Amino acid sequence: MLLQDVLYKVAIRSVAGNTSVEVNDIQIDSRKIKPGAVFIAVKGVAADGHQFIEKAIENGAVVIVYEESGLPTPDSRLTYVQVENSGSAAAYMANNFFGRPSEKIKLVGVTGTNGKTTIATLLFKLFTRLGYKCGLLSTVENQIGLTVVPATHTTPDAISLNQLLSQMVNEGCTHVFMETSSHAIHQHRVTGLQYAGGVFSNITHDHLDYHQTFDEYIRVKKAFFDSLSSSAFAISNADDKRGTVMLQNTSAKKFYYSLKTVAEFKGKILDNSLSGLMMIVNDVEVHFRLIGEFNAYNLLAVFGTAVCLGEEKQEVLTAMSILTGAEGRFDYMVSAKDKVIAIVDYAHTPDALLNVLATIKKLKKGFEQVITVVGCGGDRDRTKRPVMAAAACEHSDKVIFTSDNPRSEDPAQIIKDMEEGLSAAAKRKYISIVDRKEAIKTAISLAKPEDIILVAGKGHEKYQEIKGVRSHFDDKEIVKEFFELLDK
Repeated sequence: MLLQDVLYKVAIRSVAGNTSVEVNDIQIDSRKIKPGAVFIAVKGVAADGHQFIEKAIENGAVVIVYEESGLPTPDSRLTYVQVENSGSAAAYMANNFFGRPSEKIKLVGVTGTNGKTTIATLLFKLFTRLGYKCGLLSTVENQIGLTVVPATHTTPDAISLNQLLSQMVNEGCTHVFMETSSHAIHQHRVTGLQYAGGVFSNITHDHLDYHQTFDEYIRVKKAFFDSLSSSAFAISNADDKRGTVMLQNTSAKKFYYSLKTVAEFKGKILDNSLSGLMMIVNDVEVHFRLIGEFNAYNLLAVFGTAVCLGEEKQEVLTAMSILTGAEGRFDYMVSAKDKVIAIVDYAHTPDALLNVLATIKKLKKGFEQVITVVGCGGDRDRTKRPVMAAAACEHSDKVIFTSDNPRSEDPAQIIKDMEEGLSAAAKRKYISIVDRKEAIKTAISLAKPEDIILVAGKGHEKYQEIKGVRSHFDDKEIVKEFFELLDK
């Protein structure tokens, strides 16, 4: 493909060299450069691509796309393109290089603090059941039809993303459902994509280590809806404080879902138990397999999205009634002998933890204890640590603070940060056990018949990261192991 075609829509400051040159690849990682490729120097959070320009040239790059001035002495055999924003340029160039794949499918982006994975996964399962070949891009995994592609980020980098979308198009996918994270929006990973629609779940405090302020976090989320075209739809949670704010400047057709107010997609919970949710959705009574009010909102978002995509309401609700959720989202197990319930959930924000604990409270039949095992991730937003600790203690009978993924931080210090949020009463409810496996074992040993244990924070993850090393660790495996010992 000619460079000039790859550069379509890119905001260019200057060009030195020939834009009619043929290029055979584009990369933002200098280690992946092969002869004939374009290297785009993107300024990332951990590294600045401008530092690797010489390495890219050594590896055979024929075009250098950069943002900052002050390059080494240009090589007359190469083409240099200075752009306004190299992140945005990478997204447009990837879109062009891979044949603008988002224009050939119905792409739906799901954004918000909590619920993204469940909504995207349910949409993928629903439309697959309705007879379409679909793609999924999520925190848990990426899928092309029935083929699983491991996920490394909630939203891949712009080049990987467009390459995946192109693969989905080539393999016959008609619909793709994608989690769209605030990091991806801010870093321009999704710039230039054509969305059929966007979904907003909710927004609560998270990622302030990256966005610095809550207002900035909201602004970035809102930018996704501001970018939607008039041919797209935007569907938002009317019961969230920022639900209407998200859509106030969008050109897309606006729709809302709600449990509490008037909306195009209205739900009412009739029953919420371990057997699922009984709801009225737009005047139709339906039983769903998912549990909890937070999942009632997720289901309404899915229903609304399907209708906005042109599907028939009754057919959608019938198919939705047998869907199961995403792995690690309110996954529960029951011990054989004492009927102790253990729930494994990805809840890693204060609001998500409160939602899960509120659901557990509604499932209680009498005086069962709620025992919560919870930690906070290292190298992430520290401001939520005391808030999560306080929430766990307020809504549980016993709490065990433990490690999540401490990453480069000292897990004991993370627990100390959590303890700062505790009142005198809360301090009487918790103990600290740094070793996560030991913490889960202790929770199970403390449980009496029919008590409820919540193991929060990691959900679907099959690893624990400590000092840069990832070791196999699966909360569900650990629970099952100790349940088997309990039942002997």
